[in-house]
Amino acid sequence: MSVLTWNRRAFLRSTGVCIALPTMEALSAGSTPATTPPTRMVCIGNEFGMYPGAFWPTTSGRDYELTPLLQPLAALRNHLTLFSHLDHGLKGGHFAVHTFLTGVKSADARGMEEGGISLDQRAAEHVGSRTRFPSLTIGSESGLHGGPMMSWTRTGTRVPPITGPRDLFRALFVEDDAIAKTKAADRIDLQDSILDAVLDDAHALKNRISRADAQKLDEYFASVRDVEHKLDLDRQWQRVPKPQAPIAEPVDQGLTKDLPALYDLIALALEADATRVATLEIGGSFAASDLGIKKGYHSLSHHGQVQSSIDLLVQIELYQMEQYARFLQKLANIREPQGEGTLLDNTMVLFGSGMGNANSHTNSDLPVILAGGGFRHGEHKSYPVDGKQRVPLSNLFVSMLQRFGVETDSFSMSTGTLSGLDVA
Repeated sequence: MSVLTWNRRAFLRSTGVCIALPTMEALSAGSTPATTPPTRMVCIGNEFGMYPGAFWPTTSGRDYELTPLLQPLAALRNHLTLFSHLDHGLKGGHFAVHTFLTGVKSADARGMEEGGISLDQRAAEHVGSRTRFPSLTIGSESGLHGGPMMSWTRTGTRVPPITGPRDLFRALFVEDDAIAKTKAADRIDLQDSILDAVLDDAHALKNRISRADAQKLDEYFASVRDVEHKLDLDRQWQRVPKPQAPIAEPVDQGLTKDLPALYDLIALALEADATRVATLEIGGSFAASDLGIKKGYHSLSHHGQVQSSIDLLVQIELYQMEQYARFLQKLANIREPQGEGTLLDNTMVLFGSGMGNANSHTNSDLPVILAGGGFRHGEHKSYPVDGKQRVPLSNLFVSMLQRFGVETDSFSMSTGTLSGLDVA
């Protein structure tokens, strides 16, 4: 492919890096802190959805009833919005669960304009190297069907998750050894070398092209400057020490027992501005036995309308909702380190799944809750059920990205922003 046919997006894909357009607020203790709190995003998803009969209210608006699975959120209802009848219009059962944050199946992503990138990674591109970690993806390597697999890059690669609280703690607070630092520096130098090589080719063409092609080449040079800036910031982060750990190093106990610790570490990472984007995947490795339940999570999700199995499934999902509520309350109790308000005021926390009803293997009517982040909350918003008027879940993602600061009017299969969702 000629360098003249490369647009900015293609160039960034080929380098395998994401960019940071704005400059970094602070890289050292001597820097002046920002007075405006940053906007953050946390995405949480499980593999088997929520049992509809215990999750969905029968009424919408502000006075919707709290169903058994929504009871843990009672004290937080004014800080969150429940959305019904939002999905991606996809089928595939377990093999479409990974579309929760992308809106497209991985097999179809290659033909998409943005390559099937997930919501969290699109936000992470906007953050770039302004934080030590553009994003944190946390979960298990695999479940029965591979897990929720929520985070995807533009090139169609799944972002490998950090698999437990111990590794997450070490990433946040334990300094890399000399070998790891050398490898990181070598990786940055390699990207620099690749950049120099393609830049030499571009300069060689500069005096032999038409005016129209010269404009394309200027856009290309702008892409290069963006990536050079990103690499400079990466080098600076190599010299910035990690913060001192405020807690002792946790011990991995398995995803079920680890959920509280994982949520606590995400809160610490947001508070320290180590990252502004985090994703938590709750997969099939979630052990029901750790809750005293003898049957497996996956088998219970295929309950066959047997009430005893439904009761056990709801018990599992209730635990997940309790931990979600605990996390929201924790963010609400932490004052903003860089301004007024709380962490929850400036953190969008999305909870949901790519599975609507695991018993029937359907990917419609996804359970979706959005909390915090500066939106006007307190309602159950019900959208049209009819196929022609149905609203894609990606419309919510466009609204979230715009709130995050991303200049975009589209994401995946969106048709616009989500109507009825207003900023507070």
